[in-house]
Amino acid sequence: MSTGLIALLDDVVGLAKVAAASLDDTATQAARAGAKAAGVVVDDAAVTPRYVVGFSPARELPIIGRIALGSLRNKLILLLPAALVLSLVAPWAITPLLMLGGAFLCYEGAEKVYEALRPHAGQHGHGGEIEGTVQSASQFEDAKVRGAIQTDLILSAEIMAITLSTVAEETSSFWAQAVILGMVGTGITVGVYGVVAIIVKADDVGLSLAQNGRPATSLLGLRKPGAGTPGGVDRALRPVTQAIGRGLVHGMPVFLKLLALVGTAAMLWVGGGILVHGLEVFGLPAVGHAIHEVAVKAAHAVPAAQPAVEWLVSAAGSGIVGLAAGAVLIPLVHKLAVPCWRG
Repeated sequence: MSTGLIALLDDVVGLAKVAAASLDDTATQAARAGAKAAGVVVDDAAVTPRYVVGFSPARELPIIGRIALGSLRNKLILLLPAALVLSLVAPWAITPLLMLGGAFLCYEGAEKVYEALRPHAGQHGHGGEIEGTVQSASQFEDAKVRGAIQTDLILSAEIMAITLSTVAEETSSFWAQAVILGMVGTGITVGVYGVVAIIVKADDVGLSLAQNGRPATSLLGLRKPGAGTPGGVDRALRPVTQAIGRGLVHGMPVFLKLLALVGTAAMLWVGGGILVHGLEVFGLPAVGHAIHEVAVKAAHAVPAAQPAVEWLVSAAGSGIVGLAAGAVLIPLVHKLAVPCWRG
């Protein structure tokens, strides 16, 4: 083999190693950026299941599929190009826009706390409610899907803004930013709506298991069992599967309430954290420093779990800031912004 060919192959191997390292770095940055959007993701997963309430079980998964496709369009066709243009033309605007999004999260989280303390005091929150008009089943479904996609646009904008702010700090490459935004948008959409599909169908699965007297011969309900007396395996497995089924049926309402609670806490934590970081960027670090000092002191008081305690106290501090900001925004939105918007 000639020396030139060996050199060429060596160059190809070198390029492959660089490309692999670049892909690995991109995946790492995408994972880090996606993790920072956790609060919005949890809220998205908590909100979406209510859009399939009132439909037959046969329509639940198709509706979730339609919403997921709409969410992908929101992220990849509308928001990703807008984010890239913003990064190129006005990178200085990323932090103010991110703070606006953080303020929206604080408002949403604080309003949910307010409505939990004073039920029926106001039904604002996420959009997508249907006015009382006579509609066919398909029109009702279309309206619900449109409402869900409109709500998703707001949440997706937050996800992409948080991702862009993280990516802009770590790379100035236009194509790297585009790839990471696309990876995060696609990954979060698949993950969120996959989880939503599991949540929505869990009670149906539980009911099927609870009513199935022949779990082994029916492959846990995946096929129709034959006629005859249940065998020994069916009789042995039946108490376990029926108990699991009853647990799913009774446990899912509790789980959904818990998910909504976690979503609210995550919105306040993430929204408050965005505001605190934004204040630091604009030369107002006092709030962030105060939270950090309290977190460090609390961590020193519990040496066995210093990292966990510091993180929890920091998150709680950001959540308190978010709740305070949201409490200020609620009357401003309801008494000023909404009336002005309606004309």
